[in-house]
Amino acid sequence: MVRLIEEKMREIHVELDERQLKQFYRFYELLVEWNKVMNLTGITEYEEIVEKHFVDSLSIVKILDLNGVGKILDVGTGAGFPGIPLKIVFPNSEVILLDSLNKRIRFLDHVIEELGLKGIHTIHGRAEDFARKENYRAQFELCVSRAVANLATLSEYCLPYVKKGGLFISYKSGNIDEEISESEKAVCVLGGQIEEVVKFQLPGTDINRAFVKIKKIKDTAKKYPRKSGTPAKEPIR
Repeated sequence: MVRLIEEKMREIHVELDERQLKQFYRFYELLVEWNKVMNLTGITEYEEIVEKHFVDSLSIVKILDLNGVGKILDVGTGAGFPGIPLKIVFPNSEVILLDSLNKRIRFLDHVIEELGLKGIHTIHGRAEDFARKENYRAQFELCVSRAVANLATLSEYCLPYVKKGGLFISYKSGNIDEEISESEKAVCVLGGQIEEVVKFQLPGTDINRAFVKIKKIKDTAKKYPRKSGTPAKEPIR
């Protein structure tokens, strides 16, 4: 079963050592175990978890070489995707996992301990709130999110965390052309610029995925992000 992870990762040109393979398999075990008592994922079959969570999280290598990326923030990490897979494969990066549900944070803390991961931390709260704190605002070279929200809203959550010259990369699925077009004003207002959109099919599935790569070209105005709930209810248009 561990070899399946190895084979699937090779399809996206990611090579894993024995320790990393064991970490991924243990992560799978913990995910299924905790999912019995809390809603972490609707995907519970082993091969599907490998493809739709593990490989999907690491598919970011299609758009960015993460070797040498210092600080990564995963906004709305949920069950730890993509943050924990990124930490397993790129252990030298410092990773912060942000989520608004405390029970998910408890799960993530347990995973981090069980997998023996270092240089990875969780924070419990809303993206809008932490982005106003000096020790988080404009502190990250890379912000990632697989959260389900439109790109204009996600940009307001994420771009304030990114330092000038850094990147926000959004994981997207389905037809996103209209969503990207509708987000252009928000991205610009928040100090970003859409650099690249990479569309692909997730290996072994019929799922269409995309990465939207946004570069931070100027500081985000202090009034952003707006108060909790506003970015989702009233996206910048």
